[in-house]
Amino acid sequence: MIGVKKIAHATYETPDLDKQIEYYTDILGLTLVAKEKDIAYLASTLDHHSVVLRRGDHSRCVRLGFQLGPDDDLNAFEKQTAAHGIKTARKKDPEPSIADMVAFDDPKGTAMEVFKRGETSPQKFPLKGIVPHKLGHVAFFVKDVQGTTKFYCDVLGFRVSDWMGDFFSFLRCGTDHHTINLMRDPEDRHFHTAFELRDWGHMLTACDHLSLHGYKLLWGPGRHGIGHNLFCYHRGPNGLITELFAQLDQMNEALGYFEPRPWHRDRPQKPKVWAKDPTASNYWGIMPTDEMHK
Repeated sequence: MIGVKKIAHATYETPDLDKQIEYYTDILGLTLVAKEKDIAYLASTLDHHSVVLRRGDHSRCVRLGFQLGPDDDLNAFEKQTAAHGIKTARKKDPEPSIADMVAFDDPKGTAMEVFKRGETSPQKFPLKGIVPHKLGHVAFFVKDVQGTTKFYCDVLGFRVSDWMGDFFSFLRCGTDHHTINLMRDPEDRHFHTAFELRDWGHMLTACDHLSLHGYKLLWGPGRHGIGHNLFCYHRGPNGLITELFAQLDQMNEALGYFEPRPWHRDRPQKPKVWAKDPTASNYWGIMPTDEMHK
């Protein structure tokens, strides 16, 4: 099976495009690499863009971009996807740095954009803002968590890292513990978007930077049980939630367990079904606020 190897970008519609660009550049520390009338492309440090902003009536995540490996065949991937009864569309030169793309929708209506990328577009680390390493993962509330999880595994080649009960799945497409999260809910909608920081010290300065600019934390800092990453969450000006994280579990695929860490309770730490228990959410004890689920 040909599976995607990394999350490359996420695309959001937002009513106030300029304000959201300011948030991603001045607060998060991404680089604005291209802008048209109703669209903006923002980079971390390697790909041409990690975030795409489009002017729209509502704040929502509408597309996810995934990259295949350099030796993978995009034509074969399209045939593989079509074999599942999924309608695909081929797009030539759809975005800067992407020459050819296979597009289709997932069960909740989010567009999947799968492609191969040739040359990278290295960006210098900016000197202002939080400046994360990369786009880490995107999480969604979904009505059919079992069916949507199966779609990501069967069509895109994701693997299940962990479940919380039968209602919250954590899926990986590389060594990172999760690239996609899916949590059962009465409606399909964006939950949060996560960016990776260096370490605890980087998270400390990030929280101070958010506070100095009027952004209050919704939850954290803490350490998740599932994935074992440090975390903190805040809400951006468009109303969508951003997570900043560090120290996420890394999977050793050959051996079937996550690389050992001092804070693991299981040794070795293998994929499993976690009970709906406070420690699954936060080893440090503080549970999410009600606003996290609005």
